[in-house]
Amino acid sequence: MRVVTGTSYIPPVGAVKVHFVDEHLAVVDKPSGLLSVPGRGDDKSDCLMSRLRQMYPDVLNVHRLDMETSGLMVVARHADSQRALSWAFEQRRVSKVYEAVVAGALSQSVGTIDMPLISDWPNRPRQRVDEVNGKLATTSWQVLSAEETSSRVALRPTTGRSHQLRVHMDAIGHPILGDSLYGTSSSRAAAPRLWLHATELAFDHPHTAARVHIISKAPF
Repeated sequence: MRVVTGTSYIPPVGAVKVHFVDEHLAVVDKPSGLLSVPGRGDDKSDCLMSRLRQMYPDVLNVHRLDMETSGLMVVARHADSQRALSWAFEQRRVSKVYEAVVAGALSQSVGTIDMPLISDWPNRPRQRVDEVNGKLATTSWQVLSAEETSSRVALRPTTGRSHQLRVHMDAIGHPILGDSLYGTSSSRAAAPRLWLHATELAFDHPHTAARVHIISKAPF
């Protein structure tokens, strides 16, 4: 379970946007500020899954987004789909693209970050780079546009470590704006929320084998 600490949990209001749904699965947009699954305590029961179950009582969780991150998530509608989709994520057969606005101007238009990550236990839920004990984590990035003090980038994670994109961009000196856990006081204050959105999700449908490719425009 995700635990929200250090601040009151005030989830956003409004209906969850559904991009695709059939009897096997659904692809939806999680808003920033909403937990993917319930946190610890009754005050953290409102989450994406609880809202979806009001619409589709059979939904099952497959993966998660950080509470502060918005964007596309896929959920299963029965156990067979859940197993197949979970396997696809584990085998890295799901294509994911995120959009973010980061501090500063990157020196190149494209690049790849290979930095192993591990939980920063004394400072949970933070993660950190650890070249010795960390788990493999790889992120490719591409600059979409640049301004004087910030850059809009597309991020493509090959692996799916916790906080991977947030830690990687911070580690190369370009923290995501609005990130409450990483970066600097100025980067945290530069946006009203974490400017990180899951914009594209593509995978083979677990029962028809048709390619499902959903795009969600970043709301910032």
